[in-house]
Amino acid sequence: MNMTLVALISQAVPQQNNLLRLVFKASPFGKLILLLLVGFSVISWAVIIFKMLEYGKARRLSEQFMEHFRRTKNFSDIHKFAGMAPKSPLSEIFRSGYKELSHQLSPGRNPGEIDIESIHRSLMRSSSNQITRLERMNGFLATTAAVTPFIGLLGTVWGIMTAFHEIGMQMNANLATVAPGIAEALVATAMGLFAAIPAVIFYNWLLSRLKVLISGMEEFIMDFLNASRKLK
Repeated sequence: MNMTLVALISQAVPQQNNLLRLVFKASPFGKLILLLLVGFSVISWAVIIFKMLEYGKARRLSEQFMEHFRRTKNFSDIHKFAGMAPKSPLSEIFRSGYKELSHQLSPGRNPGEIDIESIHRSLMRSSSNQITRLERMNGFLATTAAVTPFIGLLGTVWGIMTAFHEIGMQMNANLATVAPGIAEALVATAMGLFAAIPAVIFYNWLLSRLKVLISGMEEFIMDFLNASRKLK
């Protein structure tokens, strides 16, 4: 019984290193393909984690600011709160609108004249800036999802070409001849999918979270404009 268990363990341990052996035995071009795919995968996971934390923080701070905005009708108090609270997309949009509104209500101007269109344009410009900031690095995930399967396919083709080259060189088509090239091809295919699949999933997930944040910005802009009309 013990001898059987030891034999099974001794057979299993080398299997764990098979993948590393395949990578080390790959051709220089195959290693370059695998290194490129690993780079895409590592960077895309870093982007995913960063964007998840960024979107979560933006949502939490925006909800806090929106709650304070609806509870407090005095724009000066809200502006003070925006200055003390951590920056959020809504607080930055509010700052832009408040700046334009303060300019229109400054001494020397007719207090009855508030240009809602100018305020709206100011809010929309700030909203566009916030959306652009939140969208940064998402494009890398889209690129990873689109490109890495083809890079893996290139490695697959190269591995198969290597296998056929070995057949031609050794004039023998046995398993020992074609196995290294075929293994290199399969590893490249797997790495391409390993990099692409998470990028596709999380890109779509982040896109849905971004749409929620954009919807909150649009709702806030309408609330700000409605509150500004009451100042006329």
